[in-house]
Order: sequence, then structure tokens, then C-alpha cells
Amino acid sequence: MRQNRFAMAVTAAAFLSLAQPAQAADPVVIGVSIAQSPPGSVVQGTQVKDGIEIITKMINDEGGVLGRPLKIVYEDNQGIPEKGRAAVEKLISRDKVVAITGGHQSSVCLAEIEVAHRYKVPYVNTNCWSDDIRAKGYPEVFNPGNYNTRVSTAMAETIGAMKVKNVVAFAENTDYGIGQAKILGELLAKQSPDVKYKYVALDRAGKDFTPAVLPLRANPPDMVVNVMLPPAAYILMNQLYEQGVAPSAKTWFYDGAGIADYPDFWQNVKEAGKYMLAFGLYHPQMPMPDIGQQVGQTYQKEKGHEPNRLIFQGADSVLQIVRAIEQAKSTDASAITQALKDMDYEGVRGKFKFSQEPGYSFQQWVDIPYVTYQLTEVDQPLSKTTLIQATGQPLHADKLVRPSN
Repeated sequence: MRQNRFAMAVTAAAFLSLAQPAQAADPVVIGVSIAQSPPGSVVQGTQVKDGIEIITKMINDEGGVLGRPLKIVYEDNQGIPEKGRAAVEKLISRDKVVAITGGHQSSVCLAEIEVAHRYKVPYVNTNCWSDDIRAKGYPEVFNPGNYNTRVSTAMAETIGAMKVKNVVAFAENTDYGIGQAKILGELLAKQSPDVKYKYVALDRAGKDFTPAVLPLRANPPDMVVNVMLPPAAYILMNQLYEQGVAPSAKTWFYDGAGIADYPDFWQNVKEAGKYMLAFGLYHPQMPMPDIGQQVGQTYQKEKGHEPNRLIFQGADSVLQIVRAIEQAKSTDASAITQALKDMDYEGVRGKFKFSQEPGYSFQQWVDIPYVTYQLTEVDQPLSKTTLIQATGQPLHADKLVRPSN
């Protein structure tokens, strides 16, 4: 009788186990450190997150990673290096992430990579441009985004082609801003030694740059270059315009920070943005792989306006980690790092393999595509701007237009 009861209990337990759904596989967790509150560039953080959310859903809809769902855990670094360091520490120690990504402000990235390096966790840099990040030579740090030498080289070539003679740059007082301004000066000295160049460092948290702008009224340069992120960049632009300095019939305004396609750009600058020349990492006329087109179309459908470069960069950062996990067939940190180093990657923005050359090109997408375009109307969408230089093509300075006064 006791044996029959035992057999019945086993049969009932087996039946119940079959009736219950199987335990879901543990997710693969990727950590994302971005600015979600001031004083960091919240608009950048929002765009990076939007791109990450789109690609994460696409990956999970296709079955996830190695048969496991992909999970993203966010930390707000507020654009402050110490906060970034703490964010990465939490993501690695508390959340057990397999990799870190999302970084979009150089000073923060420089702090964060120290933690990633100490733990030997792969770190995919989304949008930190400072060459110092690459020059560290950390084997865990990979750079599929833009870098200061790339943009400064493009800007120096553009300035040379436009034959301007007197250039003033305003740079935010960060690793990114001062780094890019210095490299631009060095390249101009080599390529266009007749160009008179100087840069002025401004506080990225500043609210009034009039004291720096006013001296240009009496002696306007041929070009003013912006190397600042919003909101400071917007304040600077408005004050340059209000003081009649740039853009004007005398002075070009050239943005080297890639801010023209931010969703809040026009609402913050209005007339101050008209006639601006811009370095860009995305333009609707650039060729884009199918997956990139899908990301862009999804963003436009969800948000109601055109995507910008950060959407694609955020998506690519996560997709690249996922592809490395798939190639390694493992979520082990060292295996992911080795796969990132070795693999030929085809993603949202194109095909590339990371360079192993030391210095600013270490584990960098060296030939990252860029364009130069000009805004000619207030509230102009990116697709309607004038393309002055297509990817891999010479600059057509004859297409540029100036204000009448």
C-alpha cells in the first residue's frame, strides 16, 4: 500500500512537471553607462539609448543570443567621470554584465575604461572621441565610433579647401574638446601653414559666453569652429548669432561636434543654425546596410523624425558585442574580447575590422565614413541639407552659400 502511494506521488509529480512551462534561460546581460541627467549631455544619452532599445528588440525577436534573451541594464553617469567609474563598477560587480557599452563623453569614458581594464571586461566605446582612449592600448577597449584625429583631419582638409586664412575655435574644457582643438591646430600647421588659428577653451557648464564672443565683433575671423556639445554649444551659437559674428557674410560657422542632427537642435538655435557647415557621421544619402536601414526606419516610425548618427552608433555597439558572443560561442569575458579583436564585423553602419596599430588607431574603426553638409533653412531636416562632401569624395566648396549680411 505504501509503495502504491509512492508510485502515485511520483506519477503526479511527473505530470505536474510536464504541465508547467520550462524555466526560461538566464538572460545575457550587457551594461550601458550613459548620461540620463545633467550636467551630462542628456540628448546624447537619450539617442544612444533609443538605438540600443531598437537593436535589442530586433535581436530578441530573432531568438536572442545563443538561445538566451538579451537584457540591457542602464546606469546614469550624469556625464561625470566619478559617476561613470561607479556605474561601471556596479554593472560589473552587482549586475554581472558580460560587457559594457554606451559611453558618449570622453572624460567619462577615460574613467570607465580603467574599471573595465581592471576587471578585464570588454568595453565597446559608443561615442567618446578623445584619442587618449585609444592610446591607452587596453586590450578590453574597442572603438567603433568616431575619434578626434579623424574629425580634425576632415576639418583641416575642409578649411584648406575653403581657403580661409583666420580661424577661431571654441572648445569645451574637456578631454574631447581640448583634444580635438589641439589636433586641429597641429594639422592646420602642417597642411595649411598660412592659416592663422587659435582656440579658446570654454566651460562646458557655462551659461554666458558673451565675454569670449564680443572681441570677435571688432575683428571677425574667416571662420568660427565649434568643438562643444549641447547645451553649451547651443548657447554659444545663439550668442555668436546675436552679436552678428557668425554665420555672417564675413564669417563661416563650422560645427565639428556633430550636433546638427540632434532632435532638439532646431528648437534651441533657430536662425543661429542657418548657413552652418557641419561635419557629419550620418546623412540619408550615405549608403547603409539593410540592418542599418531597418534601424533607421524603426526609429523614424516610433519617434516621428529622422534618425541621427547616435541611433546607429548605439545599435552597432550592442550588435557588435552580440556578434562577438556568437562567434566565441561563449559569454566569457576573455572569449568575447578575443572575438571582438579577431572578427570581421558587418553591422548597422558597414563592414570593418579593428586596427591593431598602436596609438589613436588601436582597436579603432579607422576609416569610419563621414560627410560634410550645410544647413540652408531653419528647421531643415537632415535629408534636405546640401551635401558638400559625400563619403570618400572631394569637397565641393562651390556649393556653399553665405548669409547676405
